[in-house]
Amino acid sequence: MIRVLVAEDQSAVRAGLVLILRSAPDIEVAGEAADGERAVALARELRPDVVLMDVQMPRLDGVAATRQVVAEGLADVLVLTTFDLDEYVFGALRAGASGFLLKNTEAGDLIEAVRTVARGEGIVAPAVTRRLIAEFAAKPALAPTADPAVLDSLTRREREVLACLGEGLSNAGVAERLDMAEATVKTHVSRLLGKLGLRSRVQAAVLAQELGVQGP
Repeated sequence: MIRVLVAEDQSAVRAGLVLILRSAPDIEVAGEAADGERAVALARELRPDVVLMDVQMPRLDGVAATRQVVAEGLADVLVLTTFDLDEYVFGALRAGASGFLLKNTEAGDLIEAVRTVARGEGIVAPAVTRRLIAEFAAKPALAPTADPAVLDSLTRREREVLACLGEGLSNAGVAERLDMAEATVKTHVSRLLGKLGLRSRVQAAVLAQELGVQGP
């Protein structure tokens, strides 16, 4: 079972999310939080697999809550957002969120997104992810350009995988593009995250866009 903590301050929205998640046979709603502080406290207490985190919440916003949850290794975080909150999304990605969903996401896509994050594949809705990453990479005020020297430690293959992440590809997509097994892709992703000091593949995707890393 995938244990999920739902953090959303609007009770009606939270109830809807819980209802959707509980309809999946492999997902258990471990807890609910109406503000960021409670979300962090429950994450510490319940140790869920995934926290479904709203961005705008009282007491502690979703970005700050995400930063704490990720820093303490309590769970993977899937952020809920809307396009008019792009700046918050970028902050959440920087804080180590594993991915994000739009609030108008269909029920089936929400369930699959939770499963995706629980598998360790953090980029959800690749087309949307690419759009956001590209937008922020083009805004120096929001996305300061990283030092290209950080890539020096990567092998050629790791750079190719990083470029694919920058395009929003899943492990299966990277495997097909580079003609390798998915298990091998996972190994490369894990290694390049470690070398670059990143917490999630979404952060790696942002970095790839910022530095203009090109694939084969």
